Amino acid sequence: MAETKNEITLDLKDRRAVWMRTWLLQANWNYERMQNVGWCYAMIPAMKKLYKDPEEQKAFLKRHLEFFNTHPYVAAPVWGVELSLEENRANGAPVDDAAIQGVKIGMMGPLAGVGDPIFWGTLRPVIGAFAASLALTGNILGPILFFVLWNVIRMAFLWYTQEFGYKAGASITKDLSGGLLQRVTTGASVLGMFIMGVLIPRWTSIDMSSVVFSTADMGSTTNAFPAVDELVAALNGVANGGIVTPDVMANGLNSFQGIASQGYSIVENAAAASQSDPGVWRLMSTTTLQSVLDQLLPGLLPLCLTFLCMWLLKKKVNPIAIIFGLFAVGILGALVGIF
Repeated sequence: MAETKNEITLDLKDRRAVWMRTWLLQANWNYERMQNVGWCYAMIPAMKKLYKDPEEQKAFLKRHLEFFNTHPYVAAPVWGVELSLEENRANGAPVDDAAIQGVKIGMMGPLAGVGDPIFWGTLRPVIGAFAASLALTGNILGPILFFVLWNVIRMAFLWYTQEFGYKAGASITKDLSGGLLQRVTTGASVLGMFIMGVLIPRWTSIDMSSVVFSTADMGSTTNAFPAVDELVAALNGVANGGIVTPDVMANGLNSFQGIASQGYSIVENAAAASQSDPGVWRLMSTTTLQSVLDQLLPGLLPLCLTFLCMWLLKKKVNPIAIIFGLFAVGILGALVGIF
Protein backbone atom coordinates (compact mmCIF):
# COMPACT_ATOMS: atom_id res chain seq x y z
CA MET A 1 0.00 0.00 0.00
CA ALA A 2 1.17 3.52 -0.71
CA GLU A 3 2.84 5.29 2.20
CA THR A 4 2.37 9.00 2.78
CA LYS A 5 4.46 11.24 4.95
CA ASN A 6 2.22 10.95 8.02
CA GLU A 7 1.02 7.42 7.42
CA ILE A 8 1.44 4.83 10.20
CA THR A 9 2.60 1.46 8.93
CA LEU A 10 3.31 -1.87 10.57
CA ASP A 11 6.90 -2.65 9.71
CA LEU A 12 8.56 -6.06 9.64
CA LYS A 13 9.43 -5.87 13.33
CA ASP A 14 5.80 -5.21 14.30
CA ARG A 15 4.46 -8.04 12.16
CA ARG A 16 7.10 -10.42 13.49
CA ALA A 17 6.05 -9.57 17.06
CA VAL A 18 2.46 -10.48 16.17
CA TRP A 19 3.64 -13.70 14.50
CA MET A 20 5.53 -14.83 17.60
CA ARG A 21 2.45 -14.25 19.76
CA THR A 22 0.25 -16.28 17.42
CA TRP A 23 1.91 -19.42 18.81
CA LEU A 24 -0.13 -18.83 22.00
CA LEU A 25 -3.53 -18.61 20.32
CA GLN A 26 -4.99 -21.41 22.45
CA ALA A 27 -3.12 -20.64 25.66
CA ASN A 28 -6.26 -19.13 27.25
CA TRP A 29 -9.10 -20.94 25.53
CA ASN A 30 -12.62 -20.52 26.93
CA TYR A 31 -16.04 -21.91 26.11
CA GLU A 32 -17.75 -18.56 25.68
CA ARG A 33 -15.59 -16.89 23.04
CA MET A 34 -13.17 -19.72 22.29
CA GLN A 35 -9.81 -18.32 21.12
CA ASN A 36 -10.60 -14.63 21.58
CA VAL A 37 -8.05 -13.99 24.36
CA GLY A 38 -5.17 -15.56 22.43
CA TRP A 39 -6.27 -13.68 19.31
CA CYS A 40 -6.35 -10.32 21.08
CA TYR A 41 -3.02 -10.99 22.81
CA ALA A 42 -1.33 -11.50 19.44
CA MET A 43 -2.72 -8.21 18.13
CA ILE A 44 -1.36 -6.07 21.01
CA PRO A 45 1.96 -5.16 19.28
CA ALA A 46 -0.05 -3.74 16.36
CA MET A 47 -2.29 -1.83 18.76
CA LYS A 48 0.68 -0.16 20.43
CA LYS A 49 2.07 0.92 17.06
CA LEU A 50 -1.17 2.13 15.48
CA TYR A 51 -3.03 3.71 18.39
CA LYS A 52 -1.47 5.93 21.05
CA ASP A 53 -4.67 7.26 22.61
CA PRO A 54 -5.81 5.11 25.60
CA GLU A 55 -9.46 5.29 24.51
CA GLU A 56 -8.58 4.02 21.05
CA GLN A 57 -6.57 1.21 22.60
CA LYS A 58 -9.54 0.23 24.78
CA ALA A 59 -11.77 0.18 21.72
CA PHE A 60 -9.17 -1.91 19.89
CA LEU A 61 -9.06 -4.50 22.68
CA LYS A 62 -12.83 -4.59 22.90
CA ARG A 63 -13.39 -5.34 19.21
CA HIS A 64 -10.66 -7.99 19.15
CA LEU A 65 -12.01 -9.78 22.22
CA GLU A 66 -15.08 -10.82 20.26
CA PHE A 67 -15.73 -14.47 19.44
CA PHE A 68 -13.06 -16.20 17.33
CA ASN A 69 -12.45 -19.87 16.65
CA THR A 70 -10.66 -21.66 13.82
CA HIS A 71 -7.78 -24.07 13.28
CA PRO A 72 -4.80 -22.59 15.19
CA TYR A 73 -2.47 -22.68 12.18
CA VAL A 74 -4.74 -21.35 9.45
CA ALA A 75 -5.66 -18.38 11.65
CA ALA A 76 -2.48 -16.69 10.41
CA PRO A 77 -3.94 -15.24 7.15
CA VAL A 78 -6.85 -13.84 9.18
CA TRP A 79 -4.35 -12.07 11.41
CA GLY A 80 -2.67 -10.67 8.31
CA VAL A 81 -5.92 -9.28 6.91
CA GLU A 82 -6.88 -7.81 10.27
CA LEU A 83 -3.50 -6.11 10.56
CA SER A 84 -4.07 -4.55 7.15
CA LEU A 85 -7.56 -3.38 8.09
CA GLU A 86 -6.41 -1.90 11.39
CA GLU A 87 -3.56 -0.14 9.63
CA ASN A 88 -5.98 1.40 7.14
CA ARG A 89 -8.32 2.42 9.94
CA ALA A 90 -5.50 4.07 11.89
CA ASN A 91 -4.67 6.08 8.78
CA GLY A 92 -8.20 7.38 8.37
CA ALA A 93 -9.85 4.78 6.12
CA PRO A 94 -13.59 4.20 6.74
CA VAL A 95 -13.18 0.77 8.37
CA ASP A 96 -15.65 0.23 11.21
CA ASP A 97 -15.90 -2.45 13.89
CA ALA A 98 -18.51 -4.41 11.95
CA ALA A 99 -16.21 -4.71 8.93
CA ILE A 100 -13.30 -5.94 11.06
CA GLN A 101 -15.42 -8.52 12.87
CA GLY A 102 -17.18 -9.51 9.64
CA VAL A 103 -13.91 -10.37 7.95
CA LYS A 104 -12.87 -12.52 10.90
CA ILE A 105 -16.15 -14.42 10.92
CA GLY A 106 -16.18 -14.77 7.16
CA MET A 107 -12.69 -16.26 7.01
CA MET A 108 -12.51 -18.43 10.10
CA GLY A 109 -15.24 -20.84 8.95
CA PRO A 110 -13.84 -21.86 5.54
CA LEU A 111 -10.28 -21.92 6.85
CA ALA A 112 -11.20 -24.18 9.77
CA GLY A 113 -12.13 -26.94 7.31
CA VAL A 114 -8.73 -26.70 5.63
CA GLY A 115 -6.52 -27.03 8.69
CA ASP A 116 -7.62 -30.49 9.82
CA PRO A 117 -6.99 -32.43 6.56
CA ILE A 118 -3.73 -30.60 5.84
CA PHE A 119 -2.11 -30.63 9.27
CA TRP A 120 -3.82 -33.32 11.38
CA GLY A 121 -4.76 -35.60 8.48
CA THR A 122 -1.67 -35.32 6.26
CA LEU A 123 1.46 -33.61 7.55
CA ARG A 124 1.47 -34.79 11.16
CA PRO A 125 0.76 -38.50 10.43
CA VAL A 126 3.30 -38.58 7.59
CA ILE A 127 6.09 -36.89 9.56
CA GLY A 128 5.20 -38.91 12.67
CA ALA A 129 5.26 -42.22 10.79
CA PHE A 130 8.60 -41.43 9.21
CA ALA A 131 10.11 -40.38 12.54
CA ALA A 132 8.64 -43.41 14.33
CA SER A 133 10.17 -45.76 11.74
CA LEU A 134 13.57 -44.29 12.60
CA ALA A 135 12.89 -44.52 16.33
CA LEU A 136 11.93 -48.20 16.07
CA THR A 137 15.39 -48.94 14.72
CA GLY A 138 16.94 -47.23 17.74
CA ASN A 139 17.88 -44.08 15.82
CA ILE A 140 17.83 -41.04 18.11
CA LEU A 141 17.12 -38.84 15.08
CA GLY A 142 13.52 -40.11 15.05
CA PRO A 143 12.04 -37.86 17.79
CA ILE A 144 14.47 -35.04 17.00
CA LEU A 145 13.50 -35.07 13.34
CA PHE A 146 9.79 -35.03 14.19
CA PHE A 147 10.22 -32.08 16.57
CA VAL A 148 12.32 -30.05 14.13
CA LEU A 149 10.34 -30.75 10.95
CA TRP A 150 6.94 -30.20 12.52
CA ASN A 151 7.87 -26.90 14.15
CA VAL A 152 9.74 -25.57 11.11
CA ILE A 153 6.72 -26.28 8.90
CA ARG A 154 4.30 -24.89 11.48
CA MET A 155 6.19 -21.66 12.11
CA ALA A 156 6.97 -21.08 8.44
CA PHE A 157 3.34 -21.59 7.49
CA LEU A 158 2.18 -19.16 10.17
CA TRP A 159 4.62 -16.48 9.04
CA TYR A 160 4.17 -16.67 5.29
CA THR A 161 0.39 -16.94 5.39
CA GLN A 162 0.22 -14.01 7.80
CA GLU A 163 2.33 -11.99 5.39
CA PHE A 164 0.14 -13.10 2.51
CA GLY A 165 -2.97 -11.96 4.36
CA TYR A 166 -1.38 -8.64 5.28
CA LYS A 167 -0.32 -7.86 1.73
CA ALA A 168 -3.57 -9.05 0.19
CA GLY A 169 -5.70 -7.16 2.71
CA ALA A 170 -9.47 -7.52 2.61
CA SER A 171 -9.32 -8.71 -1.01
CA ILE A 172 -8.25 -12.17 0.21
CA THR A 173 -11.84 -12.86 1.22
CA LYS A 174 -12.76 -13.06 -2.46
CA ASP A 175 -10.61 -16.18 -2.83
CA LEU A 176 -12.62 -17.99 -0.17
CA SER A 177 -15.61 -18.33 -2.52
CA GLY A 178 -13.64 -19.27 -5.63
CA GLY A 179 -13.00 -22.94 -4.87
CA LEU A 180 -9.31 -22.47 -4.05
CA LEU A 181 -9.66 -23.78 -0.52
CA GLN A 182 -11.70 -26.74 -1.72
CA ARG A 183 -8.99 -27.71 -4.23
CA VAL A 184 -6.28 -27.39 -1.59
CA THR A 185 -8.27 -29.50 0.85
CA THR A 186 -9.00 -32.19 -1.75
CA GLY A 187 -5.36 -32.34 -2.83
CA ALA A 188 -4.13 -32.63 0.74
CA SER A 189 -6.64 -35.40 1.48
CA VAL A 190 -5.63 -37.38 -1.61
CA LEU A 191 -1.94 -37.03 -0.76
CA GLY A 192 -2.59 -38.08 2.83
CA MET A 193 -4.57 -41.16 1.78
CA PHE A 194 -1.85 -42.15 -0.72
CA ILE A 195 0.92 -41.94 1.86
CA MET A 196 -1.11 -43.72 4.52
CA GLY A 197 -1.83 -46.47 1.98
CA VAL A 198 1.89 -46.93 1.49
CA LEU A 199 2.36 -47.17 5.26
CA ILE A 200 -0.40 -49.77 5.82
CA PRO A 201 1.75 -52.89 5.22
CA ARG A 202 4.57 -51.36 7.28
CA TRP A 203 2.51 -50.53 10.35
CA THR A 204 -0.20 -53.21 10.20
CA SER A 205 0.71 -56.88 10.25
CA ILE A 206 -1.44 -60.01 10.32
CA ASP A 207 0.45 -63.33 10.25
CA MET A 208 -1.60 -66.38 9.28
CA SER A 209 1.39 -68.74 9.06
CA SER A 210 -0.09 -70.88 11.83
CA VAL A 211 -2.83 -72.07 9.46
CA VAL A 212 -1.03 -74.90 7.60
CA PHE A 213 -2.56 -76.45 4.48
CA SER A 214 0.11 -79.01 3.58
CA THR A 215 3.69 -80.09 4.28
CA ALA A 216 5.90 -81.85 1.73
CA ASP A 217 9.31 -83.55 2.11
CA MET A 218 11.61 -82.04 -0.53
CA GLY A 219 14.54 -84.36 0.17
CA SER A 220 17.56 -84.22 2.44
CA THR A 221 20.02 -81.40 2.83
CA THR A 222 22.72 -83.94 1.93
CA ASN A 223 21.61 -84.06 -1.70
CA ALA A 224 20.33 -80.51 -2.20
CA PHE A 225 22.75 -78.55 0.02
CA PRO A 226 25.83 -80.70 0.83
CA ALA A 227 27.66 -77.65 2.21
CA VAL A 228 25.29 -77.71 5.19
CA ASP A 229 26.40 -81.23 6.17
CA GLU A 230 30.03 -80.23 5.74
CA LEU A 231 29.56 -77.26 8.07
CA VAL A 232 27.72 -79.36 10.68
CA ALA A 233 30.45 -82.02 10.57
CA ALA A 234 33.16 -79.38 10.94
CA LEU A 235 31.39 -77.79 13.92
CA ASN A 236 31.00 -81.21 15.58
CA GLY A 237 34.72 -81.80 15.11
CA VAL A 238 35.68 -78.61 16.90
CA ALA A 239 35.20 -80.37 20.27
CA ASN A 240 37.86 -82.88 19.23
CA GLY A 241 40.37 -80.24 18.17
CA GLY A 242 39.14 -79.74 14.62
CA ILE A 243 38.79 -76.40 12.89
CA VAL A 244 36.25 -74.79 10.60
CA THR A 245 37.88 -73.37 7.51
CA PRO A 246 36.64 -70.08 6.03
CA ASP A 247 35.50 -71.83 2.85
CA VAL A 248 33.39 -74.37 4.76
CA MET A 249 31.86 -71.60 6.87
CA ALA A 250 31.07 -69.40 3.84
CA ASN A 251 29.59 -72.24 1.79
CA GLY A 252 27.50 -73.43 4.71
CA LEU A 253 26.08 -69.98 5.43
CA ASN A 254 25.29 -69.46 1.74
CA SER A 255 23.39 -72.76 1.75
CA PHE A 256 21.37 -71.72 4.79
CA GLN A 257 20.48 -68.49 3.02
CA GLY A 258 19.40 -70.46 -0.03
CA ILE A 259 17.19 -72.71 2.11
CA ALA A 260 15.55 -69.70 3.74
CA SER A 261 15.01 -67.86 0.43
CA GLN A 262 13.19 -70.88 -1.01
CA GLY A 263 10.89 -71.07 1.99
CA TYR A 264 12.16 -74.41 3.27
CA SER A 265 12.48 -75.48 6.88
CA ILE A 266 14.85 -78.19 8.20
CA VAL A 267 13.63 -81.02 10.42
CA GLU A 268 15.29 -84.22 11.60
CA ASN A 269 13.44 -87.30 10.37
CA ALA A 270 15.44 -90.53 10.28
CA ALA A 271 12.41 -92.51 9.09
CA ALA A 272 12.35 -90.59 5.81
CA ALA A 273 15.94 -91.58 4.92
CA SER A 274 16.43 -94.08 2.10
CA GLN A 275 19.28 -95.63 0.14
CA SER A 276 18.98 -93.05 -2.63
CA ASP A 277 18.58 -90.18 -0.18
CA PRO A 278 20.13 -91.22 3.15
CA GLY A 279 20.16 -87.84 4.90
CA VAL A 280 18.18 -87.55 8.13
CA TRP A 281 17.96 -83.74 7.94
CA ARG A 282 15.04 -83.13 5.61
CA LEU A 283 13.95 -80.04 3.69
CA MET A 284 10.27 -79.39 4.32
CA SER A 285 8.06 -77.18 2.16
CA THR A 286 5.03 -75.91 4.07
CA THR A 287 2.03 -74.26 2.44
CA THR A 288 0.25 -71.91 4.83
CA LEU A 289 -2.65 -69.54 4.49
CA GLN A 290 -0.19 -66.64 4.74
CA SER A 291 1.94 -67.94 1.85
CA VAL A 292 -1.16 -68.34 -0.33
CA LEU A 293 -2.33 -64.80 0.46
CA ASP A 294 1.14 -63.41 -0.21
CA GLN A 295 1.10 -65.00 -3.65
CA LEU A 296 -2.27 -63.42 -4.40
CA LEU A 297 -1.51 -59.94 -3.04
CA PRO A 298 1.13 -59.12 -0.40
CA GLY A 299 -0.36 -57.08 2.40
CA LEU A 300 -3.95 -58.10 1.54
CA LEU A 301 -5.02 -58.80 5.15
CA PRO A 302 -3.65 -55.50 6.59
CA LEU A 303 -5.45 -53.65 3.80
CA CYS A 304 -8.73 -55.46 4.53
CA LEU A 305 -8.35 -54.74 8.25
CA THR A 306 -7.79 -51.05 7.50
CA PHE A 307 -10.89 -50.90 5.31
CA LEU A 308 -12.88 -52.66 8.03
CA CYS A 309 -11.81 -50.09 10.63
CA MET A 310 -12.66 -47.25 8.23
CA TRP A 311 -16.10 -48.76 7.62
CA LEU A 312 -16.73 -49.11 11.35
CA LEU A 313 -15.70 -45.51 11.94
CA LYS A 314 -18.04 -44.42 9.16
CA LYS A 315 -20.82 -46.29 10.96
CA LYS A 316 -20.07 -44.16 14.05
CA VAL A 317 -18.58 -47.05 16.03
CA ASN A 318 -16.57 -45.76 18.98
CA PRO A 319 -12.81 -45.92 18.22
CA ILE A 320 -12.16 -47.28 21.73
CA ALA A 321 -14.56 -50.14 21.02
CA ILE A 322 -12.70 -50.90 17.80
CA ILE A 323 -9.35 -50.98 19.61
CA PHE A 324 -10.59 -53.34 22.32
CA GLY A 325 -12.29 -55.43 19.65
CA LEU A 326 -8.97 -55.86 17.85
CA PHE A 327 -7.35 -56.87 21.14
CA ALA A 328 -10.03 -59.49 21.72
CA VAL A 329 -9.77 -60.94 18.20
CA GLY A 330 -5.98 -61.10 18.45
CA ILE A 331 -6.02 -62.86 21.81
CA LEU A 332 -8.70 -65.36 20.77
CA GLY A 333 -6.94 -66.00 17.47
CA ALA A 334 -3.67 -66.75 19.27
CA LEU A 335 -5.45 -69.10 21.70
CA VAL A 336 -7.07 -71.17 18.93
CA GLY A 337 -3.93 -71.17 16.79
CA ILE A 338 -4.99 -68.86 13.97
CA PHE A 339 -2.38 -66.18 14.64
